[in-house]
Amino acid sequence: MNDRLLRAARRQPTDTTPVWLMRQAGRYLPEYRAIRGNIAFLDLCKHPDLAAEVTVQPVTRLGVDAAIIFSDILIPVEAMGIALELGDKGPHFPNPVRTAADIDKLGVPDPVQGTGFVAEAIRRTRKALNDSVPVIGFAGAPFTLAAYMVEGGGSKSYILIKRLMFEQPELAHRLFGKLTDTLIPYLKMQVEAGASIVQIFDSWGGELSPWDYERFCIPYLKRMVSELKATGVPVIVFGVGMSTHLPLLKSTGADVVGLDWTMPMDEGRRVLGPDVAVQGNLDPLHLFLPREELDGRVRDILQRAGPVGHIFNLGHGILPPTDPESAKFLVDAVHKHGVALRQGTLGK
Repeated sequence: MNDRLLRAARRQPTDTTPVWLMRQAGRYLPEYRAIRGNIAFLDLCKHPDLAAEVTVQPVTRLGVDAAIIFSDILIPVEAMGIALELGDKGPHFPNPVRTAADIDKLGVPDPVQGTGFVAEAIRRTRKALNDSVPVIGFAGAPFTLAAYMVEGGGSKSYILIKRLMFEQPELAHRLFGKLTDTLIPYLKMQVEAGASIVQIFDSWGGELSPWDYERFCIPYLKRMVSELKATGVPVIVFGVGMSTHLPLLKSTGADVVGLDWTMPMDEGRRVLGPDVAVQGNLDPLHLFLPREELDGRVRDILQRAGPVGHIFNLGHGILPPTDPESAKFLVDAVHKHGVALRQGTLGK
């Protein structure tokens, strides 16, 4: 296996910097669109053969150092007993969670019975790749999932989830606790199926102040990280707009902290310290730059990150209009300049 990603997550030496891209299986790839044109998104997530096929596509086309299983962070939420609609305009919950009775109705599902198709997709992905690269499992963080559930979908102000937290904190903690009880076995199922590293996405954690994040989110993330690390796999935590939250993310005990593009990589390194690996942090829209400028951005991030304990990635998901050739250029540039960084010739 190409184990660069796993070695970097554990802050071990690598021959070059590993790279993968959030949302690397998706609408920017014509081969994905060809499959997606015949099936609804949620159905694709639940079809192990097709989910495995689209998971493998970017590995084959781009040469990335990992495959992240094609799924959605809201898959385990649906298994808790709440209706979910996933379309091109994003997720929608027709019956949002707003009251104590709504929370009490939510179950803590058996992961195999409720979401076993994710595990099967991981097994089929490993077989298709012949274990040539690691498979990344993932889940959303309790706050981000709760935000969708309470708001009924995406939000600009997050007023409903925040009011629940501030006006009825006991209810909010009950919801976060039930989500955590669901997510831990869900991620363990992915590990048992062959995921050799997992990422927890707290996509909307940056909407909270550091004080509120520490109070309402960190206890649940610490529990998730602890139980997942006990399985022997490295754990990545990532959120958007969380530069001021980096010390809190480090406190979860995660092996790797992902950075968005709003903080220079070396500054993130300084804040986090030497005992945690980092992931990131190219602005996804930099993939629209001319090749020479994109190459320069890659070199700058690599120099700031250093040769050990860095997984190159975007600061958020790759965008649908992206040219796949730009993504391929990025991956090749990371690998090429990563070698030069280790040889001491980068920038010379």
